[in-house]
Amino acid sequence: MDVYIKPKKKVTLSERAEIVIKDVAEVVATKEVAAKINKMQLIKLNNNAGKKQNHLVSVTDIIAAIQYTYPNATINNVGEMDTWVQYRVTRSRDVTWFKWLKIAFVVLVLFIGSSTAIMSFHTDGQMPQIFEKYYSIFFGEEKTNPALINIPYSIGLAVGIIVFYNHFMGKKLTDDPTPIEVEMELYDRDVTDTMVDALSQRKERMQERLKNGDINGST
Repeated sequence: MDVYIKPKKKVTLSERAEIVIKDVAEVVATKEVAAKINKMQLIKLNNNAGKKQNHLVSVTDIIAAIQYTYPNATINNVGEMDTWVQYRVTRSRDVTWFKWLKIAFVVLVLFIGSSTAIMSFHTDGQMPQIFEKYYSIFFGEEKTNPALINIPYSIGLAVGIIVFYNHFMGKKLTDDPTPIEVEMELYDRDVTDTMVDALSQRKERMQERLKNGDINGST
């Protein structure tokens, strides 16, 4: 009997008493076998801890759980080798006002920071003097802060930012990922890889201590 599993890189759970195979991996087998495998327990969660928990589920843990019930099954892994399971405690209190307060704070910081960066760049690049020089070249007269150039430039700057970030009024202009989405995806991938490595090392140390008889228990 062939069983195909596709473990995920990261999963986030809440309000759970245990982690089962369907939480961390997709299973392809006959309907009856897949239903039974999906319900197999991997880790018992401590819901009384009252805080966020991080667990590592290796593909070997999944294979061992399946082979315990189906010793003659041929298990094929087509996904990740390790899965970071993040267990979050659900809080019942309403924090809507706090969420909007954080959004307002972030918007204010971004507005001040971006405007300061643009003005600093223009000052370092001497953009006002450049515009005045352009006006003198094309119109043959000296003028301070020529609106004929400043206004189209300001509009063009806003349009350029909108096109670059691919967002306007909460809507995407195209289906392509925005630069922020790309950077966030790379950041999330780096965080996940780092967390998997850290949990893997912790699990290895725990298993070594168990092997040496230093502690009793399991990860």
